[in-house]
Amino acid sequence: MGRACLPRWRLGRLMAGLQVILGLLVITVSLSCLYRFHSAGYFLHNEDVCNNIYTIKEVSNEGFDIKALHDRVDEVLEKMDNLYEKLEKTVKEMEKSKDGSKKEMKKFLEDEVMKPFYYAHIGLRQIRLPKLEGIRNSTEKEEPLINKFLIEEIRQYITPKENRVGKINMFGTERVYNTIGHACALMKIELEKYMDYDVGAYCDDDWNLAQKLMLNGCDPLPRRRCLTRASMTYQKPYPINESLWKLPDDRNVRWGNYQCRNFACLSSKNPKRGYTKCTGCFEMEKEGDKWVKNSTLLVDFMIEDVLRVKPGEIRIGLDYGVGTGTFAARMREKNVTIVTTALNLGAPFNEMIALRGLIPLYLSLNQRLPFFDNTMDMIHTTGLMDGWIDLLLMDFVLYDWDRVLRPGGLLWIDRFFCKKKDLDDYMYMFLQFRYKKHKWAISPKSKDEVYLSALLEKPPRAI
Repeated sequence: MGRACLPRWRLGRLMAGLQVILGLLVITVSLSCLYRFHSAGYFLHNEDVCNNIYTIKEVSNEGFDIKALHDRVDEVLEKMDNLYEKLEKTVKEMEKSKDGSKKEMKKFLEDEVMKPFYYAHIGLRQIRLPKLEGIRNSTEKEEPLINKFLIEEIRQYITPKENRVGKINMFGTERVYNTIGHACALMKIELEKYMDYDVGAYCDDDWNLAQKLMLNGCDPLPRRRCLTRASMTYQKPYPINESLWKLPDDRNVRWGNYQCRNFACLSSKNPKRGYTKCTGCFEMEKEGDKWVKNSTLLVDFMIEDVLRVKPGEIRIGLDYGVGTGTFAARMREKNVTIVTTALNLGAPFNEMIALRGLIPLYLSLNQRLPFFDNTMDMIHTTGLMDGWIDLLLMDFVLYDWDRVLRPGGLLWIDRFFCKKKDLDDYMYMFLQFRYKKHKWAISPKSKDEVYLSALLEKPPRAI
């Protein structure tokens, strides 16, 4: 009985020793930081407080060796890294053992020792001491957002990357700053979950979490260092002469985060298809009629008529809306290259566009267009920006479109709809840029709503 308890007793002593070591480390670093704050004047109760907050002229190297503190913290972190590696190695050796007592000890080590040790290690790494160059220059350099997150991979991503050669790089900078959306700080739990992975291992199938972050303003997302999963039964796509007007192979999509499990399920006849925007977009027989067959509505413009306005001048453009790439497919038949924006709002819109042999641009309404000024021949929009959109947000979006559209380029507003009482407000938004009107049509959608379609040309503005 005494022998059976012996491993647990030794393990208890080991854990107690580790806790004592960690406690001493935390106390040491805390006292050092407290002294640092006191020296900088943060605890002063007089008019010098404000001055001390924004400058550290009173701080000198007398009685406080900042370099030694940096070195000591780095040394402690290195020792903790080594100790964690030894514990991890011990656990892996226990996994190979068939002994039941060793399996219990392995579980105890993982839950009661390694996890607390890991989080204590990360917590210690969260303490960012002032950089040495900051002390010399009388300014404290602290990277923004660095202490907002606990997951080390996020912190690694945010931290600026110094050039290896120590010189200014080809972009004219001394370091590279990776960017994330400002709202990421408001979605700390979700972002830490998204970035919690093993480097080099497979990512979770969590694109829906990534899209949730994007749509809530955490856009752009940080890059990840894990391997993206693909369908286990992936087949080569159809050749381009077939793919434009044929439903792709179901096996080329990971369906785990959708209500449907195949393309046939996405039919508009299925009430449980999982999406509401662009009903019928996955039915090729219906999609084939768009923009090529005359409609009874005045707001339905034909591609032939639009291209006739600028014969031979429309070569590249952007389709900004919700769809499966049919507009781009029709324009491709006219030798025009169109990039299609898409979000997977309940269905695999991005996968569908790509499998048709077209270019999807995974982009939310929050983000600036990734194109340079005055480069697009055409911007076409339908189904996304309708009467729900805030006027100020719409103003920013339209100015961004104006930025990328070249002089003489065409803005095609296709079936924009809103309430009748709001029509004047939205008409002003489109007309404020003083574009030339080539086509302009309004048709009733319902008793209280109307459609608006317009074909507008950007003026030269040669200033």
